[in-house]
Amino acid sequence: MNLELSHKELKREVTLTPENWKVIEEESLDKPLIGQDRALAALEFGIGNKLKGFNIYVSGYPGSGKLKAINHFLEEKARTEPPPGDWCYVYNFRDPYCPKKIGLPRGGARTFRLEIQNFIQEAQKALVEAFESKEYAGRRQEIIDDFKEQEESLFEVLHRQAKENNFTIRRTPIDYVIIRLDDEGKPLNDKKFRRLDKSMQNEILSIQDELKELLMSLLREKRDLERENTSKLVDLEKKVALFCIEGLLEELLSKYEGLDDVQTYLEDIKTDIIQELKGFLEDVPENFLPHPSKGTGITKYEVNIVVDNTDLQGAPIIAELNPTYNNLFGKVEHESHMGTLVTNFTFIRSGALHRANGGYLILPMKELLLNYFSWDSLKRALNNAELVIEDAGERYGFLTTKTLKPDPIPLNVQVILIGSSWLYLLLHWWDEDFRELFKVKAEFDTVMDFSRESILEFAMVTRKILKENDLLPIGKDAMCRLAEEASRLAGDRKKISIKFRDIRDILNEANHYALLAEESMIGAHQIDKAVESKFYRSNLIQEKINEMIQRNQLIIEFKGTRVGQINGISLIELGDISFGRPIRITATIGTGKEGILDIEREAKLAGPIHTKGVLILNGYLLDKYGQDSPISIAGNLVFEQSYSEIEGDSASSAELYTLISSLTQIPLKQSIAVTGSVNQKGEVQPVGGINEKIEGFFEVCKLKGLDGNQGVLIPAANKENLILKNEVVEAVKEGLFHIWAVRTIDEGLELLTGIPAGKMKASGEYTKDSIHFKAFQRIDQLNLTLKKYSNSQ
Repeated sequence: MNLELSHKELKREVTLTPENWKVIEEESLDKPLIGQDRALAALEFGIGNKLKGFNIYVSGYPGSGKLKAINHFLEEKARTEPPPGDWCYVYNFRDPYCPKKIGLPRGGARTFRLEIQNFIQEAQKALVEAFESKEYAGRRQEIIDDFKEQEESLFEVLHRQAKENNFTIRRTPIDYVIIRLDDEGKPLNDKKFRRLDKSMQNEILSIQDELKELLMSLLREKRDLERENTSKLVDLEKKVALFCIEGLLEELLSKYEGLDDVQTYLEDIKTDIIQELKGFLEDVPENFLPHPSKGTGITKYEVNIVVDNTDLQGAPIIAELNPTYNNLFGKVEHESHMGTLVTNFTFIRSGALHRANGGYLILPMKELLLNYFSWDSLKRALNNAELVIEDAGERYGFLTTKTLKPDPIPLNVQVILIGSSWLYLLLHWWDEDFRELFKVKAEFDTVMDFSRESILEFAMVTRKILKENDLLPIGKDAMCRLAEEASRLAGDRKKISIKFRDIRDILNEANHYALLAEESMIGAHQIDKAVESKFYRSNLIQEKINEMIQRNQLIIEFKGTRVGQINGISLIELGDISFGRPIRITATIGTGKEGILDIEREAKLAGPIHTKGVLILNGYLLDKYGQDSPISIAGNLVFEQSYSEIEGDSASSAELYTLISSLTQIPLKQSIAVTGSVNQKGEVQPVGGINEKIEGFFEVCKLKGLDGNQGVLIPAANKENLILKNEVVEAVKEGLFHIWAVRTIDEGLELLTGIPAGKMKASGEYTKDSIHFKAFQRIDQLNLTLKKYSNSQ
């Protein structure tokens, strides 16, 4: 059986006929994305479905076009939906700390604010004119004159009685004084009073007391008259004010009939103006209300618009890329006033949820979780279907100072979260609210099937990227080369990558090289240079490792044969690149009962998957050689000159080859590197990073010198993943390098040793001189040695 692969099986070649190229140049895509049928179907179902809980979580690789697809569907859907109304906050005359919300039809907030401003100005003007009119002055004077007449009539009795008893009543700035007069009509002083006999003094004092009692009684009556007079004046002011205001309000009340919040607010304004006429008429328009519960300025009659959808066509689409608590839910701002932070309802500011209310809100999931309070508050808002503006510290009990508590606004929004798949899994598993609130998942793929149609679509998207980024046009050969690289990025000859962010990066770099060369379009050599240069900028560590191998500081043998030793290939990932590094794997076998000991595991340098792979080797040995007799062996496995943690099972087939080689003492070819995992039945299983591993071993062989014997043994299931660099393909074509694909350990053993693996005969024994025959012989010897040693103890 020929296990070697030809150069034609090592890469994906893309060709475009002139007819294909004409289609690419003349036609355009009629869909927002390619290769995302599942995600697009989910978005088509979810967007616009505003039933509770049918919010959307969009997951996928960054740069896969998620935001573009979302905007496409949202714009189509939002265009058909009616735009939502406006929202504003106004002063609460009953409780200034709780501003009242008012909802108005779209565009109504601006009009309402202007109408209130005009009403206040007209009311001020009308009231000033009314209170300065002759009619008001005459009626007011009548009330005052009437009061004076009643006051004079009230004190006439006092004055008459005082005169009859030779007393007079005088009014001082602070009190009334009752004074006795002498025979000449002058006030009786103390000297004259003391000259009077005792009886006369007592009589004067008695009369004075009676007059004082009468005076006190009259003063009480006067106060009643003053209160009555004041009440009449106030009633007159209210009557005049009502006459002026009701005429102005009548039109507004009629216009906003059916809007209960507006009707109530207008009535509250009327009542407040009448109650605060003096402050209202003061011609000092204040731009700042010092305290929410105090202030006589006209600021409290302002309308604070928090959502203005006047210019909106269709439902709103808001993307908040920095979803802090305040950016989402709004805030109440403060201003310094005489060294103190103060606020009022005009400092209420809206958030993204307010602007998206009635439409759609797009949020990045990672940033949402990183911002304190945002995620929990968003869930609460969606569950309660209302928007509450409050300080985050107050919500969680961190602050105790009194502040504003605006009325909650009803919430009707569809939230679309954009995040990674692992975040979705974590939230779905641990967060009950997430499962209830985000029932639609749109998952974006990173690859699509390789076909003629997909290549044409890929090319059309590429041309669109070039146009959007103002890049040079691309030639046909360059487009084919780019499609080949996209297939390599997918790691599968039957797939093509749709990570268009990575494709765009290649085009940008290729465009740069084309401009430097003063060429009019991007060619295939610029695509190659862009790919190679990107790798070169990041592979310093690979070159250092290869240099150490070349100088024999890392010992790797590339010629001859060795017992219990083989070249494996580990995959090193450095973030933006990954590469294969040859590593020497050795095994030793001796007498004992310990089984296979993994030195990496004992040194705590092995991950759980690697440990599992080594344990599988024990299972293979038992299945293969331990059916009729025990296996009394002790073996050690180690990755030589490895000083960091090893993870993965892609070297388990190489480890098994070394164990069998050590067991049978049959040498293995050192010119062949091996990769592939194995199961207990001896089947070689596919591994990841196959291209990088092959190319990594090829680079080292090239440094040491290609002799036509070197190559890599890979799992047959990985053949469809082979998309190797042209340099490797050419070396295989020229016979300088080889790649073999095996399905079983037996196929690999025959290739690595040149000896048949052996087949089991009807007698239960393997064919003579085969590898498995020698393995049984060695196991029998080890068993006898162990038995002999045990009996001698």
